Amino acid sequence: MRVASRKRETKETQVGVELSLDAGPASVTDIETPNGFFSHTLEAMAKHGGLSLQVSAQGDVEVDLHHTVEDVGLVMGECLAEALGERRGIARFAHAYAPLDEALARAVIDLSGRGFFAFDCPDDLRHSWVTQEFPLTLVADFFQAFADRGKLTLHLTILAGRNPHHAAEAAFKAAALALRAAVRVTGDQVPSTKGTLVS
Repeated sequence: MRVASRKRETKETQVGVELSLDAGPASVTDIETPNGFFSHTLEAMAKHGGLSLQVSAQGDVEVDLHHTVEDVGLVMGECLAEALGERRGIARFAHAYAPLDEALARAVIDLSGRGFFAFDCPDDLRHSWVTQEFPLTLVADFFQAFADRGKLTLHLTILAGRNPHHAAEAAFKAAALALRAAVRVTGDQVPSTKGTLVS
């Protein structure tokens, strides 16, 4: 079983994550964050990513949500890297599209052992707000942290959208679907000409 659990405690946040990549029918989703929309997107990521995911997060939301969202991304990325281990036998590369009504997102993943994130979306959505507390920019902040600590390359693009809620949720679902395909075990070799994906 590819599983991991991590905690992060700072003056700004307290975050705990438990992650399993192979829970199957026994998967558990238990998400507690100080923002309903953020919790909703993490639940969608778990569901469509085939993950067993438990997240407990508290943070200085009186400042804003950035610290909490970013730190959850950091801890989830660390759990992913730990659960993948030496990344032997994984598919490694994957891409996925996810629509939500008028919104369409694309995610392309390489579990390369290197953290890199690129994000793009239509200009009229770039600085929009999903809710009064959740700007769309937090989607990029989360995945930047997740890619960095998860040691993966992620190109995430919102190709179309009018409703920022739909655009953000489509982005999380596309990333989840691509991740699900990339972590899939397809053999017993490390999928790299270098012979390693961890150094």
